[in-house]
Amino acid sequence: MPPEPAPAPARRAVSPLDYRIEAVTGHDIDTLWAYRDRGVLDEPHAHLVDQHRELAKAQTGVTFYLRLLNRLSSGEFDVDDALFTRIDRTVDQLEEATGARDAAARKVLAALEPVEAAAAASMPGANPLSTDDQAALLAIAGGAKLYEHLLTGRLSVTAASGTRIPHAKLQRLENAGLVVRDTGHPVHAGQPVVLTDAGRAALFAARRVPTTQAPKLPARSVTRPSAPAQRR
Repeated sequence: MPPEPAPAPARRAVSPLDYRIEAVTGHDIDTLWAYRDRGVLDEPHAHLVDQHRELAKAQTGVTFYLRLLNRLSSGEFDVDDALFTRIDRTVDQLEEATGARDAAARKVLAALEPVEAAAAASMPGANPLSTDDQAALLAIAGGAKLYEHLLTGRLSVTAASGTRIPHAKLQRLENAGLVVRDTGHPVHAGQPVVLTDAGRAALFAARRVPTTQAPKLPARSVTRPSAPAQRR
């Protein structure tokens, strides 16, 4: 009998909580993952995305064992003791994977609830960032340094993407508490500039699609697949 196929590389899998996450943030899951990798998210949203990634991995395991069980029961293999052994083992593995998936879902829910509460309590009349400020913060999020030109003495920020940000804009963002410089480095060598927690939150809120109240989903129950009938 052929060996069991190896699990496929982890990919994001749709979960029943994806819709709530997308509704409260205004972004699809793939965009949230990209923002997490770029360091744009504030701590609560970053924690939520990290927990969702764990849930996606766990859901991948459930999907793998479901597909394996379907293959084993498809008639592809001879019906013998070896097949029954593999089916029994796969059902046990599916049960373990489902338990891990449910535990990961509870962690996502625990991280999601405070984000939903904060979104509901946020002031809708807050001053949004300008498009120019959004672009500057996004550039800084990818890595940036403040340099002083050796000949002219002019200060400017150079981002890792190649974007240049005027010193005056940096000062405005600093005064607003959105970015901070590491003054332990000399400006002629480059002072690292990073987003503060407030800067991440403001950038994320600015790029969030405005929504009213997050739609409430009907309760969705998770049903476990039935185990193959016991042999007589």
